[in-house]
Amino acid sequence: MSTLSTADTPVRTSVTVKADVTRAFAVFTEGFNTWWPRTHHIGSGPLAEAVIEPRLGGRCFGREVDGTVCPWGVVTEWDPPSRFVFAWQINPEWKFEPDLAKASEVEVRFTPVEGGRTRVDLEHRHFSRHGAGGEAMRTGVSSPDGWSGLMQLFAQAVDREA
Repeated sequence: MSTLSTADTPVRTSVTVKADVTRAFAVFTEGFNTWWPRTHHIGSGPLAEAVIEPRLGGRCFGREVDGTVCPWGVVTEWDPPSRFVFAWQINPEWKFEPDLAKASEVEVRFTPVEGGRTRVDLEHRHFSRHGAGGEAMRTGVSSPDGWSGLMQLFAQAVDREA
């Protein structure tokens, strides 16, 4: 009989924003740089820009002040404005992991709700792909500075755009 480790448990968080699904999707993806904190970066230099290229196969990366590009993911499913999925290519040492088989994944879903608002559900899963550090990675992204705090920053950006 096998037992599930904490690394097998997805991290889920949701927020409802004051925008329709098309606008919410655009702020999350194309407007990623407007809300992603400069403190959340795996590169060695200061973060100048955070990017999710809005397409299947699009790169997720940070551009440092000196122009260095620091990859951290790739868009693996693209279904605007309903959902998208990206590979989280960051290893437990918070460095880029080029092997997709060792990457966890993040799915973001956008669902219309009453009043022209949108519920945005984020699920980060498959932490066991990170190997021995999977539980530590899960702990990091489930902390207050992880996805729940980031989703609040996203909601604030949507409110600014409204």
